[in-house]
Amino acid sequence: MAYYKDLREFVAFLESKDKLYRIRREINKDTELHPLVRWQFRGLKEEQRRAFIFENVVDIKGKKYSIPVLVACHAPSREVYAMGLQCEVGEIYERWVQGERHPIASRLVNEGPVHEEVHIGKGLLEHGGLSEFPVPISTPGFDNAPYLTAANWVTKDPETGARNVGNYRAMVKSPTRLGIMVMAPQHMRTHWEKYRKLGKPMEAAVVLGPPPNIGYVATGKVPYGADEIDVAGGMVGEAVETVKCKTVDLEVPATTEIVLEGIVPTDSLEREAPFGEFSGYMGMHETAPYFEITAITHRRNPMFTAFLSQFPPSESSNLRGIAFEGVFYKFLKYDCNITGILEVVFHPAAGAQPLVIIKMKKTYNTEAWQALNAAVALVPQFGKIIITVDEDIDARDLESVMWAVSFRMQPHRDTRITMGKVSGLDPSSAPMTVTDRRYLYPTGDSAILIDATMKWDYPPVSLPRKDFMERAKEIWELEELPTLTPKVPWHGYPLGFWTDQNREEAEIALQGDHYLTGEKLAKEERVKLEPPSEGSQAA
Repeated sequence: MAYYKDLREFVAFLESKDKLYRIRREINKDTELHPLVRWQFRGLKEEQRRAFIFENVVDIKGKKYSIPVLVACHAPSREVYAMGLQCEVGEIYERWVQGERHPIASRLVNEGPVHEEVHIGKGLLEHGGLSEFPVPISTPGFDNAPYLTAANWVTKDPETGARNVGNYRAMVKSPTRLGIMVMAPQHMRTHWEKYRKLGKPMEAAVVLGPPPNIGYVATGKVPYGADEIDVAGGMVGEAVETVKCKTVDLEVPATTEIVLEGIVPTDSLEREAPFGEFSGYMGMHETAPYFEITAITHRRNPMFTAFLSQFPPSESSNLRGIAFEGVFYKFLKYDCNITGILEVVFHPAAGAQPLVIIKMKKTYNTEAWQALNAAVALVPQFGKIIITVDEDIDARDLESVMWAVSFRMQPHRDTRITMGKVSGLDPSSAPMTVTDRRYLYPTGDSAILIDATMKWDYPPVSLPRKDFMERAKEIWELEELPTLTPKVPWHGYPLGFWTDQNREEAEIALQGDHYLTGEKLAKEERVKLEPPSEGSQAA
């Protein structure tokens, strides 16, 4: 099938695959909506999670909205993420590689559905401005306002004209003003700093509810200067159609549900937050840029979209983690020429940022350090704990990873602490009372690199051989015992250190002739022990 032309086609596809909950009862966007969706991340396995669409939304004051709210449609699970790209889960990495290495230029069209309704000039507030849209409170009881979470910001580099699309939360401050959480070294902040040096405000557009590939690239870390809209086209093999904004010199996807146009002043900042963050803690307030709206355009009967963020795992950690994995996989395997890279995992349990596992098939031992050193340098705020593991380890299973860390690594030899990292929103970097915690120390924050790959041959894994485990599984199923979810490793296998004698004796045991081995051992020369000396202690 042709790629989804808009978010509506994707939602219809999810519903056809039983991956969408349609909630028709009245739901309070400020107290009930996000808590309800949150339960699937605290009480269901990933494969059971779905998108939610709320059709009957009210706010804390009783106002009713005609606009539905769509939540968790991009990444409640890796399966849904893959559906957004119309590929299999195992093909997601290569879709990212395809998008970055072979972008397809967007195609400008004269008009698109996003301009079916236009609020501009004296008509900017005719439907209430931002008050027209049912923006939820994400962390009821702690957030200080409703926030746009699925806000994809389009800006341009004033020197090169290169376009950027990035996902940054936005605090609703008035019907025509938003706060923006955008920090250095994020690309939109780089644009803002360039405009500030020129003494000019920065034009921007907030894209809400574009086709899913736009939401995916906006949360990734594509190299600075690359056009995310073109990368999004490359990911699906089809150009994204764009239209010119009405009041700013920017282009946005033509089939987007809602677009907010405006300027970001560069001569002042405002306080923004608290907001529940990916780390599992509230992100406390900082001074940050803000956005003044000059136009609102949207489709007839639009949908409002939101990501589920806060405590990990969440849709946000899945969405960002999968994107980061694709970017790092492409960088390590193709740009750094580490051909043995098999998988890169940003663990959702850690908010898909601090804990990174690199699974690889080494050609030589130092290749693990090539991967570690490259990964720690790519994005300054990503990777606080970076671990390389062998191909037999399940990089997505922390039990499997910790087994490798426990028995394939020596701390004095296989770890290294490196400086120069940016803490981002990590509350361990400095007390919350420090004004700018991200740059507290001249050397920055730190990361620990761990080579948990084998450095030499190991004895076999101490589990029954694969053929015996497979037969046991057949019996399990015949007995109609509970459904199994196998964890790697689920069978024993050799790792290089296993002699012919070891193998022969194991086969003798399987024939029931283990006494023969006992007899052989009795005939071998026995180790003679000296009697204990006087005053010695038995162990």
